[in-house]
Amino acid sequence: MKPAQVPEHNRHAGQGPVVLDVGDGVGALIVLAPESYVGREVEALRVGCDLADHAPHAAVLGRPTRNGTVYCAVITDLVEGRYALRCRPDGPVALHVDVHGGEVHRARWPRD
Repeated sequence: MKPAQVPEHNRHAGQGPVVLDVGDGVGALIVLAPESYVGREVEALRVGCDLADHAPHAAVLGRPTRNGTVYCAVITDLVEGRYALRCRPDGPVALHVDVHGGEVHRARWPRD
């Protein structure tokens, strides 16, 4: 999927700023990824929880910035804790991140 091609159900994704609602016990995560990952869904599985069916996820999109396009997935409303990140639906865990309430954490997807 090319950056200009976004799923029809979310055709405005990636075209503007993202509002992140963080606070007591809730954080957010920005996962920087290679351009080749555009369209892939990154899933955040909370370590120690067996709720894979309800894990938050977001597509990698090209987002315009002053310095050019940044390719990332923005996952919001994460309860404070440790998360394992993978590509949906059943990719291997690529990295672990710690999310803290009231903060936006940034992680870089490992190169293939």
